[in-house]
Amino acid sequence: MIADADGLDTLRREVREFAVAAGLTARCDSWMRGYDPKFSRQLGERGWIGMTWPREYGGGARSNVERFVVTEELLRVGAPVMGHWTADRQIGPSILRHGTEELRAEFLPAICRGELVFGLGLSETEAGSDLAAVRTRAVQVDGGWLITGTKIWTTSAHVATHLYVLARTGEPASTGAARHAGLTEFLVDSDTPGITVRPIVDLVGEHHFNEVVFDAVFVPDGRVLGAVGAGWKQVTEQLAFERGGAERFLSTYPLFAAVVRAARRAPDRGVTERVGALAARLAGLRELGVQLAVAIDAGEVPVSLAAESKLLGTAFEKAVVETARYVFDVCGADADDRRLLAEGLAAVPGTTIRGGSSEVLQTIISREEVPK
Repeated sequence: MIADADGLDTLRREVREFAVAAGLTARCDSWMRGYDPKFSRQLGERGWIGMTWPREYGGGARSNVERFVVTEELLRVGAPVMGHWTADRQIGPSILRHGTEELRAEFLPAICRGELVFGLGLSETEAGSDLAAVRTRAVQVDGGWLITGTKIWTTSAHVATHLYVLARTGEPASTGAARHAGLTEFLVDSDTPGITVRPIVDLVGEHHFNEVVFDAVFVPDGRVLGAVGAGWKQVTEQLAFERGGAERFLSTYPLFAAVVRAARRAPDRGVTERVGALAARLAGLRELGVQLAVAIDAGEVPVSLAAESKLLGTAFEKAVVETARYVFDVCGADADDRRLLAEGLAAVPGTTIRGGSSEVLQTIISREEVPK
């Protein structure tokens, strides 16, 4: 049972009214492709970034269920939230859990104001979803570290104020769990000398991905996040926040809404059955999202539950695109419908890879201990 249902309904109405007043044009995959720093600052002014964080760091001391309501409503209308999304979703919570008091004071209030943009320096060309294969190295020097290596598929790096970087600070054993040893997390200013950002333009001509090259980039000791060598445990926790959000099943919601409108224009039994099946799946995913939020509010790190949410959510998003093609063919489509379908087609091939491939997620789920 979720407490204060009336309060959640009120919050949902507030976000909807704000979105309507903002005059947004709905688009798919807005949390990856919709960059609007002014909009992020407006959300910060309303206390809708860092909602769950302590007030002493600029947060709202609210529940993760309340945050789920806000993010769900923003994604539902395809709001341009990329600017603050990564910082709010996972970097801030990681700083709260593992950062020093100095890091918390420096970063958290600015994130809450919508002023900081973080790029995730995780993936590498030789590592893919296997972060234990990270080759980017950080060598300790007087007063800090020198980072050298290359990260790829770094969303928003071209506009980022800061980069989160997972780098190897020790030599791992060649086999077994020890491959995960010797990894450390760093917070790096994007304007530090030695950083080169190279754009990766996708097949539809959009630029949100990047390759980032680090050439002996100096990072002060104070920018180490957590303990040196504890990066694997910390990043595993962080990925639970990344994988378990509503964005894993609502990236294509604007297209789904267009499908429902088309189905109402020209009722057809086959269309009704397909749309009804999608609606049932969406209801289940929303319930799973609430369960995740409740678990996090209880102090848990629901790694397996988050993996389940992403695995099922990305399959749902692919089904939305496939259903849209059928429904628009049967019921007809206007220019806006076709635009949303094109956006969905461009987005869904990557959904089962970003944040961990489906194969990796299945492995995580299979390793969960079954209660006796």
